[in-house]
Amino acid sequence: MKRKTLLTLVALVAVAGVAVLGVVGRMVLQPGPYAFAGGHPVALSAYRGPSPTGVPAELALADTVTRGAYVASMADCQACHTAPGGQPFAGGRAFVLPFGTIYTPNLTPDPETGIGNWTDAQFLNAVHRGVAPDGSRYYPAFPYPSYTLLSDEDVLAIKAHLFTLKPVKQANKPNNFGFPYNQRWLMAIWSVLFNPNERFRPVPERSPEWNRGAYLVEAAGHCGECHTPRNLMQALDQRRKFGGGVAEGWTAYNISSDTVSGVGDWSAADLAAYLSTGHARGRGVASGPMAEAVELSLSRLTKSDIGAIVTYLRSVPAVKGDLPVPAGPAPSTPQTVIDNPVGKRIFEGNCASCHAWTGAGAAREEAQLTGVRAVNDPSGANAALMILHGSGAGTPYRPAMPGFGRAYSNDEIAAVTNYVTARFGARASKLTAGDIGRLRDAN
Repeated sequence: MKRKTLLTLVALVAVAGVAVLGVVGRMVLQPGPYAFAGGHPVALSAYRGPSPTGVPAELALADTVTRGAYVASMADCQACHTAPGGQPFAGGRAFVLPFGTIYTPNLTPDPETGIGNWTDAQFLNAVHRGVAPDGSRYYPAFPYPSYTLLSDEDVLAIKAHLFTLKPVKQANKPNNFGFPYNQRWLMAIWSVLFNPNERFRPVPERSPEWNRGAYLVEAAGHCGECHTPRNLMQALDQRRKFGGGVAEGWTAYNISSDTVSGVGDWSAADLAAYLSTGHARGRGVASGPMAEAVELSLSRLTKSDIGAIVTYLRSVPAVKGDLPVPAGPAPSTPQTVIDNPVGKRIFEGNCASCHAWTGAGAAREEAQLTGVRAVNDPSGANAALMILHGSGAGTPYRPAMPGFGRAYSNDEIAAVTNYVTARFGARASKLTAGDIGRLRDAN
């Protein structure tokens, strides 16, 4: 009897071990970022089509400074390396993560606090491998697992652009990770598992436009870093590619070709408009980190590069999400029965004049609420963040919405968010004051 029990325990342990190895193996053995495309990727030197790297054809004859600035815009470096109200590229921006806060470093050519003394080899090593000049490891909040696909020439073009900037003497802030997350050497193991340290390989079976789009999306634009969910080891889960993620507390929505929760029902014109201006009719306005990406990166790209991105995005297989089908038009009067008097009062006093009681937008189509993904998201997170922080100072592409975070309490922000999603969305959010407090802390 004892022998049988022992054998049973051994069998159970073996089965559990195999299951654990299977889970770990599935996390580690990820498909490549564009493995879904099939074909036979080749080294860039063996590709017979136009190079998908560098600047677009329209800028082929531009001077070195212009080309370097364009490549830096492709890579969207400024957004992360600029603190609110700070000098561009001087670092100091805080990113609140589940295990602590990380601060971005100074990228200006100051020799003491920036990168003024870095060699080309050191810069390449940092961008491709996540290794600092002193040998320490960067955390993958710096998207080197995506940047590793950048060509050497493009990485050095970024460096050349950074060295044209005015040096800013601003010491880097230390991260405040606790043990064991403050052990940077562990990132060496993580990198072996999740950073292939390989340059972009074009797919000859795909069009030149598709390959350019793949390079812009996967390497330079690193879109998956926000829009692809992560596994338990904080690596991108490429099996759910572009199925949605989280960026600084904001939901980075599904941008796969799923027709309900993704962008499968967006036309090419919708996508191009949203990427280049931050707004597409009936689709909403870019906000939070996406608004920064539009302002500092995507809006600066040529029409051909935006078209290439659209071509690539429309080829990504659908990943089913959990967002409901958007609600239709709202009633034209405020008499709809919603048991939320506080939310209704705030909407009436501060929102209806711009957004209208129908949610169609009173003066500008950018103020439309119906059909907008954030309003139809039952979590209410992005709607609440927009109410808290607004849309910033506005850009040439979209009007500014003021933030109400200082004017209203957490209870009131929760109430008006729940009212907006109930009135104009498919399903009401159920945010509490505690939820709003956490959203404030994450931003």
